[in-house]
Amino acid sequence: MITNLLVLFSRRLNQLSGLLAMLLIGYLLCHILLEITLRLFGTSTYVLDEFVGYAIATITFLGLGYSLENNGLIKVNILSDHLPEKHHWLLDLIISFLTFSLFSWISYYWYFNVSRSFKRNITSESIAETPLWIPESMVLIGLGILCFTLFVRMFLLISTRQPPNAETLK
Repeated sequence: MITNLLVLFSRRLNQLSGLLAMLLIGYLLCHILLEITLRLFGTSTYVLDEFVGYAIATITFLGLGYSLENNGLIKVNILSDHLPEKHHWLLDLIISFLTFSLFSWISYYWYFNVSRSFKRNITSESIAETPLWIPESMVLIGLGILCFTLFVRMFLLISTRQPPNAETLK
């Protein structure tokens, strides 16, 4: 029961973050087209590089959990090809745990970076003077979603003793 709830919540959270990443891609297209049009008339938004950079970082980190859940990340089968299939879940569990540990550590320190930017009111050096805690917090949210997805994946691996596939996650 709890496994199904965790998987469902993780799936919905990843769908939401994937949708937000998709919308940001649409934003990128619109901002670039606006910039091209404005430059034809000798003006600019003056923030294209900055905002596109923030959007790409956000898209990257918000999309990680969704990509993991849908087996969209690159997977190298060097080790699993040499193991009996009944042990693939154990290798997946070990790799998921190591990845979870690494990204949890990164998230922990990134949180301090976001917190410092917020407390010190650090802004970008551009004309927009964007408070840096805003794009930094979007990266932190993406890291948190990835860690949660990895946690659910480990929980699922332990409870089913099979690598997650499309049927397991639905």
